[in-house]
Parts: sequence; structure tokens; C-alpha cells
Amino acid sequence: MSIFGGKENDVFEAIDGHLEAVRETLTAFRELMISYINEDVERAKTFEKEVGQLETKADQLRRNIEMMLYEGAFLPANRGDYARLSELVDQVADAAESAAHTIILSKPKVPLELKEEFIRLVDAGIETYETLVEAVRAMNQDVDRAMELAKAVEDAEERADNVEYHLKEKVFESETISTYAKIMWNQIITKIGDIADRTEDASDQVLLMSVKRRG
Repeated sequence: MSIFGGKENDVFEAIDGHLEAVRETLTAFRELMISYINEDVERAKTFEKEVGQLETKADQLRRNIEMMLYEGAFLPANRGDYARLSELVDQVADAAESAAHTIILSKPKVPLELKEEFIRLVDAGIETYETLVEAVRAMNQDVDRAMELAKAVEDAEERADNVEYHLKEKVFESETISTYAKIMWNQIITKIGDIADRTEDASDQVLLMSVKRRG
């Protein structure tokens, strides 16, 4: 049962819509990566456009949340917390868009032996985000559960960091990847890793808000 009502529940519905838009952005980015590593650049370009459109959608939803907050939802002392949370969640979509643009613009040659590793990294970021979604939703029901899930996001982000580190290691140790491709893949891997990093930033905000609510 929700511990809020009225305008506050409307904000939670809007936040849920924003979370879903960011999820759609990540899903489109994953399809872009699959297409690119399978050397279907034209299909990857189609998904780059979709990622951009979904990121724009997410950004508009974030603005809508801010408007609802400043029109009177929640106590004034708490409005900034929810605005900050939406901003941090939105940065997850920003990270996916940045990675998408870098891949398509630079077009590094795909190291065939590392195809599965790249998808593992994307999936690690998405797994981290899915845990964040659960944490945000739990705030409207059970702050203790929200805190547990926020901490679980940290664990998931650490796993994603490990995948990122080992993938970079394999890229730099490879004798078949050109220097240019190594430089570009290093940038791209970092940007993909930012998905989990930005997700953890948002989970820190969930944890802070949950602690404040417990008093």
C-alpha cells in the first residue's frame, strides 16, 4: 500500500514512466551493439537514431516531473530530492546515447574474438539499471526494501566494473586490433561502463532519500 496520496502518487506514476523510457533507451542501445558487432552498420545506425529519440523522450519526461514537483507535490524540503533523482536517472539514458554516437561516428573494427564480451558489458549495465528500477519503485511502498535494493545496485555496479576492466585488458593485449581501434574501443567501453556508473549515482540518491524518510 502506498504511503503517499494525491499529487505525490501522480509524481510516482510520472517517475515510473521516466524509468521505463530510460529502460527503452538501454534496450535500443543493446540492439545497436548487437547489430554493430555483427557488422550490420546500417541497422546499427537505425538503432542509433532510436536511442536518440528515446533519450529525448526521457528528457522530456524528466522535465514533466520537475514541473509537477514545483506545482506542489511533496513538501518543499523534499522536492529537490525527487528532482535530483530524476536528473540522475536521466543521465543513464545520456550515457547510452553518448556510447551510441561514439560507436557510429568512429566505426572501429570489431574484434571478433570479443563479441560476446561487449554484450556482457552492456548486459551488466542493464542488470544494474533493472535493480535501480526496483529500488525507486520500492520507495513508495517500503523504504527498508528500497535501501536494500540501493545497496544491491552498488554490488551490480562493481560486477559491471570488473567486466569493463577485463574487457579493456583484452582489447589492449590483443595483437589483432589496430592502435586506432584500441583507442576508440577504450573510449566506447568507458562510455558503456558509464551506464552502470550513472545508475549507481542514482542509487546513492535513493539511499539518501530512504534514510531521510526513516528519520
